[in-house]
Amino acid sequence: MSSVKSPSAPPQSFIWTRRVVLTLLALFALVPVYVMVSSSLKPLQDVSGKFQWIPTNLTIRPYFDIWKTVPLAKYFVNSLIVAGSATVASVIIAVFAAYAVSRYSFRGKRVFTVTVLSTQMFPGILFLLPLYLIFVTIGNDTGIQLSGSRGGLILTYLTFSLPFSIWMLIGYFDSIPRDLDEAAKVDGCGPIGALVRVVVPAATPGIVAVAVYAFMTAWGEVLFASVMTNDNTRTLAVGLQGYATQNDVYWNQIMAASLVVSVPVVVGFLLLQRYLVAGLTAGAVK
Repeated sequence: MSSVKSPSAPPQSFIWTRRVVLTLLALFALVPVYVMVSSSLKPLQDVSGKFQWIPTNLTIRPYFDIWKTVPLAKYFVNSLIVAGSATVASVIIAVFAAYAVSRYSFRGKRVFTVTVLSTQMFPGILFLLPLYLIFVTIGNDTGIQLSGSRGGLILTYLTFSLPFSIWMLIGYFDSIPRDLDEAAKVDGCGPIGALVRVVVPAATPGIVAVAVYAFMTAWGEVLFASVMTNDNTRTLAVGLQGYATQNDVYWNQIMAASLVVSVPVVVGFLLLQRYLVAGLTAGAVK
């Protein structure tokens, strides 16, 4: 009877090295957060001078002043509308496009997939001037003002998120057994019914990952938002610049506003993190 050897434990030097490295990485990530939080709870005179690691005068006044110094509430609503609309549109279009590429054969399929992927090779700034000229031309010819509007900014962010979303979902749909589609068709579902009732629930982790990517792309983008918006449609990423005036920079309010801006993203990750783990299709085909 042969004895099974248990795996040997790692040496103590390796364990302590790992602990030190992980501690340093945690400090590297948490120190900026601490600076942001502590600065947001200080009066302006304490933030403008030499930084104090242990604040002495704490106040929550900056969290009330951020809504008065700049119209932060309006910027918040604009960002939610733009980012939410871009996310929903990107997910819906990407699901149908990726499903068609994954499940059907058609002329130009390979060219389409390669073209979609190749768009990620170019830096986004290359599309700034062409998109702006296209929006201005459309506005002059049709009267539909896309430049300076939320709709134009949503279309702009779709050009960023759609290629990656489609490519990612193509690979995810390919991993879902086609037997699920066939079983749904046997039960009387058409192609759209099979997609909505069977494939989409099985592909929930991939769809959520695409949605998070699309939302993050639209929520924190600055360059295109600064060009494609005006005072009424300005988003949070651009609106934070309003705390810097010609005479002074309200550092404590900038830090407080930055924390407020981060709340939707953090809450979204906490609510959706369980969907980011793949493997819902395991055992789906009986």
